[in-house]
Amino acid sequence: MTKHVAVLMGGWSSERSVSLTSGNACADALEAHGYRVSRVDVERNVAAVLADLKPDVAFNALHGPFGEDGCIQGLLEILEIPYTHSGVMASALAMNKDRAKAVMKAAGVLVAEHRIMDRMEAAREHPLKPPYVIKPVNEGSSYGVLIVGEDQQHPPQQLYFDDWPYGDRIMVEHYVAGRELTCAVMGDVVLGVIDIVSEKSQFYDFDAKYLPGGSKHILPAEVSPNIYHEVQKLTLKAHQALGCRGVSRADFRLDDRIHGTGELICLEVNTQPGMTPTSLVPDMAAHAGHDFGELVSWMVEEAGCVR
Repeated sequence: MTKHVAVLMGGWSSERSVSLTSGNACADALEAHGYRVSRVDVERNVAAVLADLKPDVAFNALHGPFGEDGCIQGLLEILEIPYTHSGVMASALAMNKDRAKAVMKAAGVLVAEHRIMDRMEAAREHPLKPPYVIKPVNEGSSYGVLIVGEDQQHPPQQLYFDDWPYGDRIMVEHYVAGRELTCAVMGDVVLGVIDIVSEKSQFYDFDAKYLPGGSKHILPAEVSPNIYHEVQKLTLKAHQALGCRGVSRADFRLDDRIHGTGELICLEVNTQPGMTPTSLVPDMAAHAGHDFGELVSWMVEEAGCVR
């Protein structure tokens, strides 16, 4: 019998547009592989929509709050619909950058020094010695990320704006210069390491992630074998420490400058990596011998509840 897959996409987070691109790409690939697909642009009535559709599997292509923070996962558990990616606890934990870093650090994964604080407090005076990074605690796709340079006399004034949309609690994190590396886990298998070169941006921001030509993905990353294997080892360790399932991706900074510190820092683990034409996980899967259709089909067949 043909498996019926509801691809959940869209939603109402700041990452709605990215989710729609991811979801439609996955839906197209699943249809090409013979699945019966329902595309669901998620709204607040999603429980009623899914109860009416009665899918065999929910492919979670949502990004950001409500989609990758444990909320939709909890709903799918209640509805007893098997779903892709991580479960309630791992999703909620990984989405909270502060709590996730504490768990990863305890597991032996090095993370950057940081503080959690009120954004107005951070706007008054430098909370850390520059350079440092300001991040929303529960956002993805680099939304709300600000880099404060060594020569910047004052904190970013955007923090004072009334229309700041990312909440009043922020993370202020020590800035690690150097390369941006990323690696993914597929099931219990760690994939290759990518060196991300952002063509027009200071870091791997929204434009570098999603605009054609915004970044170059060097795979395998041109680093020493020791560093390459260390990134893979830490990626799997972080995935397991957070309790992730299915596919996850870990992002790192490596300070390998001539006079750099040599430190390898894990920035975060993404339990709902992007699946757009410019995304990283499809590149890593292809390098391991899995084309895009095989990747998303594997994710459907691996779906489950009580994750």
